[in-house]
Amino acid sequence: MRREEIIPSAARLTNSLRDLGYDFSNAIADLIDNSVTAGAGKVGITFHFDGPESWIRIVDDGSGMTGASVSEAMRLGTAQDYGEGDLGKFGLGLKTASLSQCRRISVASRTDPNRRTIEVRRLDLDHVTATDRWEILHLTGAERPEPLIAPLRESTGTVVMWEDLDRILSFRDPWGGWAQKYLMALAEQLDRHLGMVFGRFISGLARRRKKLHITINGTPVEAWDPFVRAEPRVESLPVGEFPVAGGLVRFSPFVVPAQREFSSDAAWRRASGPQNWNRQQGFYVYRADRMIQSGGWSRMRTQDEHTKLARASLEFWPDLDDAFEINISKMRVRLPEELREQLNRPVADLLKRAQERYRGGDKKKSPRPRPPSEPPPPSPSPNGGATPPSAGGERRGAEPVGKPSTTGTHGGGGSIGNGVVSPPASRSGGPGPRVSAPPAVATALQRAAERAGQSDALGLILDELRREDPEVAREFGL
Repeated sequence: MRREEIIPSAARLTNSLRDLGYDFSNAIADLIDNSVTAGAGKVGITFHFDGPESWIRIVDDGSGMTGASVSEAMRLGTAQDYGEGDLGKFGLGLKTASLSQCRRISVASRTDPNRRTIEVRRLDLDHVTATDRWEILHLTGAERPEPLIAPLRESTGTVVMWEDLDRILSFRDPWGGWAQKYLMALAEQLDRHLGMVFGRFISGLARRRKKLHITINGTPVEAWDPFVRAEPRVESLPVGEFPVAGGLVRFSPFVVPAQREFSSDAAWRRASGPQNWNRQQGFYVYRADRMIQSGGWSRMRTQDEHTKLARASLEFWPDLDDAFEINISKMRVRLPEELREQLNRPVADLLKRAQERYRGGDKKKSPRPRPPSEPPPPSPSPNGGATPPSAGGERRGAEPVGKPSTTGTHGGGGSIGNGVVSPPASRSGGPGPRVSAPPAVATALQRAAERAGQSDALGLILDELRREDPEVAREFGL
């Protein structure tokens, strides 16, 4: 039998790998996984806008890599043995995550605090396409961009720098105001995403790992706890551990407080999460304390207004990756069938208790009294929410160069990928005709939306009505 080795076309394969399904925030999170594995305690992310010369940089203070290790890290399918609890998996993340967003990746690393040797390698998609060869470039001397090596002059660690951001700044005019605003909106989106995905690491609750400090343009990322355990009225239900494929999955259910039970309106808005209350109910899946899924019932239940207070963590370790069908980008998880069967009863109990709490069935404790000087809360909506004063919270600290000027942390509605948009101002001018209707309209609308399976859509429509025409909304009891 004659054998023939067939080497894939470097140009075609590397370009194809750009479309494995990463979005921007998950691509950055994949790089931070490597920083955590390297023992980093600090990760700094910088967005620098300079038209077509814009770049994004991720710096960590981990153990760093030797020259040979940096070269190996640039290989597709890195030859690396991952330890128990390591966040990496396939040896593809650095390359596939980066190429999904840019055409040029540069990596610099320093391992010895007593020597200033900095190893630098670059993977340039234009070079690979032109030569059709599996080549990386060793940069020396003046070839090294100053922003790439500057963070390593005084400490060990690794720097990953993205340039030629063709998938991020795909505007016809890369110098235009929209391009800069979009880049800054991505920074805000990333702040919320990393606070959620690495919340346990940032807060120091991750097992087997030290506390992680992440900054974006110098501003610290704050951890987001979907179970709002700092709130006195959160309710923790019995924890369960279920055997799956030779391992254990830990199920921790919570009923978060209703709006009237939160310690403040600001805390309630923050707890709403990046996708707002209805879509943040459900499972929060953690792999080695790193969040993989945020909300949703994984086809075990449908999202419903009456169960929006129900949230539960599902935790497992990488030895169960195959059972959960974790993909390369760590953006998809599938619950094993044997786990679904074991979860049916505890999930039903959680939903029952969440419905009771939603309907005001918590008779043991009364709502927090409001001091006389405190203004009344916003008018409740049919989906149990209230119109927040803005689409998100406020960024902390001063505005460094390249830092977004928009606002928002974890609050507000909409999906993570849409940036932060402030609500439109109320219409000006004299009052128009007043429409009178009984408050029962709100209840009727909610019931109709539930029957049609459109509760989320109704919530978005009513939120917009309350922002745009608050007087009309009040007339209809909304």
